[in-house]
Amino acid sequence: MQLWKGRFKKELSKTTNDFNSSISFDSRMYKEDIEGSIAHATMLGRCGIIKEEEANDIVKGLKGILADIENGTLHIDMEAEDIHTFIEGELTKRIGDNGKRLHTSRSRNDQVAVDIKLYLKKEVVNVKNLVVGLIKVIADKAEKYSETVMPGYTHLQRAQPITFGHHLLAYGEMLLRDVSRLEDCLKRMDEMPLGSCALAGTTYPIDRTITAELLGFDRITNNSLDGVSDRDYCIEFASVLSIIMVHLSRFSEEIIMWCSWEFKFIELDDAFSTGSSIMPQKKNPDIAELVRGKSGRVFGDNMTLLTIMKGTALAYNKDMQEDKEAIFDALDTVKMCLTAFTPMLDTMRVIPENMRKAAAGGFINATDCADWLTKNGVPFRDAYKATGELVARCIELGTDLESLPMDEYKKVCDVFNDDVYSAISLERCTNERTVFGGPASANVKAQAKRVAEIAEKL
Repeated sequence: MQLWKGRFKKELSKTTNDFNSSISFDSRMYKEDIEGSIAHATMLGRCGIIKEEEANDIVKGLKGILADIENGTLHIDMEAEDIHTFIEGELTKRIGDNGKRLHTSRSRNDQVAVDIKLYLKKEVVNVKNLVVGLIKVIADKAEKYSETVMPGYTHLQRAQPITFGHHLLAYGEMLLRDVSRLEDCLKRMDEMPLGSCALAGTTYPIDRTITAELLGFDRITNNSLDGVSDRDYCIEFASVLSIIMVHLSRFSEEIIMWCSWEFKFIELDDAFSTGSSIMPQKKNPDIAELVRGKSGRVFGDNMTLLTIMKGTALAYNKDMQEDKEAIFDALDTVKMCLTAFTPMLDTMRVIPENMRKAAAGGFINATDCADWLTKNGVPFRDAYKATGELVARCIELGTDLESLPMDEYKKVCDVFNDDVYSAISLERCTNERTVFGGPASANVKAQAKRVAEIAEKL
């Protein structure tokens, strides 16, 4: 059944019908479509646009359809044009002519807009909960490894000593921002478009605030053209999902490096690794690699939405049917990635001794050595040059700053004395960075607690 057949004399070709159909992907919104229709029918009855008994009959019929879909006794017809057509047709089949009154003062344009918003409002919360779950794991591990020294990197070169807990909390902060973006996205999404009709509202005396209240929207849209043609909320949600994937992908990249034999800072649990079909020794970080790879898929969905909308004149255009596959795919991908990534991180084994060994071998206490000279009266630029010479000498001798004899220090600068050894110990180098946000163990523990407490309230 096509809702628009009255104007047409010829049957739609199967090719056109298949090309035009959206039931294969918008059928997932059956519950939201029914919820929107129940609220719309209720409003029509309260406003006297249809009789109360007619409205009640419609509501009862819709609730029966919902129950039957969910218990499996009613299967959605994949030959229908879309989910709206299927449900309205099924309603009319069940209750007769009263079912035909449901679409009074409504268009599929505002109907689909409210369906998507109802669906995505729930899914924003679902994604937020998954992100919060990951944040809690990060906070827990950060507290546990607040004293585990590791090298911090710039340009993928060992730079300065930090702790593993400090490193993890960087991702905690990124993900907290993601939660904030999801919350902001939800605020802007929380406008009800129903009542905009095709583009110009309706001459019926409807009350949009009744429908908005019944559907749990914070407010109604202010412009009927915008109400049916706005897909900013899809683009914004896809953008937030893309940023989440950037963070997961960066984290995955580091996990992939850390569990390689060249680093061996961590080992992934067997339950979250795979092997090779030919090399029996392999233990591959496939989950992290797939998360890294799937980021490009989500970015593509985001670009799809931007491209769909960039050239569509007001108001609704059929191009906009393409919004659903893109946003649904981005949503499903991110949820799948978070569901796999969080337990992978939670169960990984950390190898502190390898982190400490890597930190000791990279001259990452050189800045602290230069700072020690500066604190003892040597201008920073001179201290920097002297420390660089010491590093070069260590490389020649195959040693490190902590083991370099004092006479070698004296050859470079006679200000050096035995106190420098204490100043450049990796643990002291880390724990003296007590500036707020720094890697000192006490800081990390406090920040891990803060992040955990924020996550608990979200």
